[in-house]
Amino acid sequence: MGGVSNATLSPLPSADRPDVAARLREALLAASFTADGLLELLGAPAYAALARSEVVPALRATRGDTPLEALVRLFLLQQPVPYARVEGVLPVHACVESGWLRRAGEDDVVATVDVRPYGGPGGEDWFIVSDLGCAVGGAGGIGRSDESVVLGVGGASTTLAGITVRTPVESALDLGTGSGIQALHAAQHATRVTATDLNPRALHITALTLALSGAPEADLREGSLFEPVRDDETFDLIVSNPPFVISPGARLTYRDGGMGGDDLCRSLVQQAGERLNVGGFAQFLANWQHVEGEDWQDRLRSWVPRGCDAWIVQREVQDITQYAELWLRDAGDHRGDPEEYQARYDAWLDEFEARKVKAVGFGWITLRKTESAAPTITLEEWPHPVEQPLGDTVRAHFDRVDFLRTHDDAALLTGHFRLAAEVVQEQVGLPGAEDPEHVVLRQHRGMRRATKVDTVGAGFAGVCDGSLSAGRILDAIAQLVGEDPLLLRDRTPAQIRLLVEQGFLEPA
Repeated sequence: MGGVSNATLSPLPSADRPDVAARLREALLAASFTADGLLELLGAPAYAALARSEVVPALRATRGDTPLEALVRLFLLQQPVPYARVEGVLPVHACVESGWLRRAGEDDVVATVDVRPYGGPGGEDWFIVSDLGCAVGGAGGIGRSDESVVLGVGGASTTLAGITVRTPVESALDLGTGSGIQALHAAQHATRVTATDLNPRALHITALTLALSGAPEADLREGSLFEPVRDDETFDLIVSNPPFVISPGARLTYRDGGMGGDDLCRSLVQQAGERLNVGGFAQFLANWQHVEGEDWQDRLRSWVPRGCDAWIVQREVQDITQYAELWLRDAGDHRGDPEEYQARYDAWLDEFEARKVKAVGFGWITLRKTESAAPTITLEEWPHPVEQPLGDTVRAHFDRVDFLRTHDDAALLTGHFRLAAEVVQEQVGLPGAEDPEHVVLRQHRGMRRATKVDTVGAGFAGVCDGSLSAGRILDAIAQLVGEDPLLLRDRTPAQIRLLVEQGFLEPA
């Protein structure tokens, strides 16, 4: 492994002092050290800059003497703060004794970990603990690459949290928990949460995140992927933001899987099926290789375990040079010796060339354990903006899969449908033309899809309010346009099926 010694990482607070964590939480909330409180104090530009690991605007905004300014400097900006200044704000003696703070010189204290306020989906005030300087971004943000460094909340973390199905469940498993953000979310709707990580430091920090956020404890287990899970254990929900980066070697535990190519993500997906209860979901972020002479969809389809429906969404594709540069910057290699940087860049390209990889895809993989004899696998490319959170959208997708699987064309025509909320119709054509060239239905919620329909499809969708069966509506349209109703009934179910599949129409 590359990187410097783990000794450069700060000693962590004790995870065995829940009383101190509870007192610290109470003090932070009393001083409005929350997501809303930070936004009000710093202003939007400085608050957004913090998310980019830029601290100068926040330093300028915290030059006063209020308790909140002191806490921001202490826990977010890693500045020494006079002991006397925080004595009336925090249980400072207990925080020093249990390791949340340490003395710096005769008069100051400094934080031993980064503590970042995080707003939960129901307005909860949570706190995400991470290594100093690692609240966001990669190791490059702190100019070092300790292999055991634990990051805080990044874009990938919030993406996974947003797409996760949030129905009440008995058991949830967070694989590769990191700073504990997915376990924290799961604790709100799962009776029992298990969290695993190869990095013992990550498990320690997850315990701190849960304690400081006032969440129930999780069952924390050390080991890689499913290794810490017993053979007889199954779950209703499995989530993982795994170390999915496809890299030569495994320098950074938080991102490099250590297996060749995309084998780690493939193994994770393939092994999840036997760990799910019927009806349970497994949701992952992943990278996958685009190999010369191979369709990426065929590659991903081969990953899906037996007995599972799957919805796989490719959100982004990068050529191998873009991909290598992204993760070399993440590790801070661009700031070091130019010759060493070039050698590492070469090593990435050598690896890709040997595997005939031309690009790397990134996206979401959702599995659902089904008892159907004919599971459904949906793969698509959708690089367009979406509206988070998408958990309800994901659940509704699989509800529609069940509906379509049990309804042939004849059954569709007897069914009743409603137009989904916030769907609009756009007509495209030349100015002054009698008829549009084509009609587009567009969603303003969820996946924000758009799909072309013919005039019959547009007319059908427009009158779907659940009161009439699909067949009755088509008969009325046939009479209106002078078309044989039997021919219309014969050719339209495929379009209805597509509109249901994509969420424009909902079974009434």
